[in-house]
Amino acid sequence: MVVKVADSILSPLGLGSTENYNAVKSGRSALKRYEGKWGLAEPFVASCFDEDVLANIFDRSGLGEDYTRFEKMAIVATAHALGQKAIDVSGCDTKFIIASTKGNVHLLADTQKKHTDDDRLSLLTAARKIAKWFGNSTTPLVISNACVSGLYAQIEAMRILQAGRAETVVVIAADMLSPFIVSGFQAFKSVSDECCRPFDCERLGLNLGEAAACMVFQNKSKSEVGESDWVAVSSAVFNDAYHISHPSKSAEGSYRALTKVMEGIDPELISMVNLHGTATMFNDEMEAVALERAGLSNIPVNSLKGYLGHTLGAAGLLETLVTMSALEDGIVLGTRGFSELGVSRKINISAENRKAVGKRFIKLISGFGGCNAAMMYEMIG
Repeated sequence: MVVKVADSILSPLGLGSTENYNAVKSGRSALKRYEGKWGLAEPFVASCFDEDVLANIFDRSGLGEDYTRFEKMAIVATAHALGQKAIDVSGCDTKFIIASTKGNVHLLADTQKKHTDDDRLSLLTAARKIAKWFGNSTTPLVISNACVSGLYAQIEAMRILQAGRAETVVVIAADMLSPFIVSGFQAFKSVSDECCRPFDCERLGLNLGEAAACMVFQNKSKSEVGESDWVAVSSAVFNDAYHISHPSKSAEGSYRALTKVMEGIDPELISMVNLHGTATMFNDEMEAVALERAGLSNIPVNSLKGYLGHTLGAAGLLETLVTMSALEDGIVLGTRGFSELGVSRKINISAENRKAVGKRFIKLISGFGGCNAAMMYEMIG
């Protein structure tokens, strides 16, 4: 059985999965409005690190100037996860997977060109540096598949362990914000200058965010699995190839991903579905359609974007970890910013924290290019 053995989150809400979960549970959001940031003409709301706080974390971790901000974020989150269980990941039986949509793309900026070369822009180069920090010299796997990257990395870890190609898999998902990224989303007219309102009738668009997260997986026999262990049950990735940026109106890829991970499972046994819930008109409508088609309209759902924004390649991993913490606490977290349903299909969503029944959930996510992914986890015991 593929089991989570360690994890951590580094976000503007704090360091560690517990600290981030407690912040979200209390209703705290890292979203702030920025005007004139990076010289951008349009204001926007985003979840950005306090640079002084982040620099202090980096200094305590002993990370020098040889590492970029993106690489440091990934290393800090991973070191925190590994340190909690004293796991050695230096051997050739450990595989590193790094998921990101943009990596070191901020180095393209004119102010940074004198400090770098084309090789530093490569995600594989960054991934090698991250793995090497932990003494691992094997070639890492890089996954950059739009917003599904962080979840797809978990799915690939599951497949690697089930195939016996590693004993331990370290999954790291990270992305940082830059003028290039924010202006790109602004060009799509998908960014809101107000706090996002997932699935609400007044939603105006998404808020971006930056974060890093790490999850460590190992194979365990049934007798080795403890009562507090999270087990990867099933997973699926589908690309509906509908449009480069517009999700399928019939939610075909998302629907197929949901039905695949639910094979043989009574929907009533699913505690909740953590949705992508970006607060854009098209994404939220598409996910509502997918839930209805998959027979999940009555199952509690939520979106975490109102607390941490859309953290790009980190979203699928970060939100999985926060959801695990919530279900361990017996809670379905509320969807911050939601008030009145604004999608055409019925979904079971609330702005308030609710009591959870059971500890089995699905993480659902979608991204540009028609990519869709879903994964089911269950806490044994």
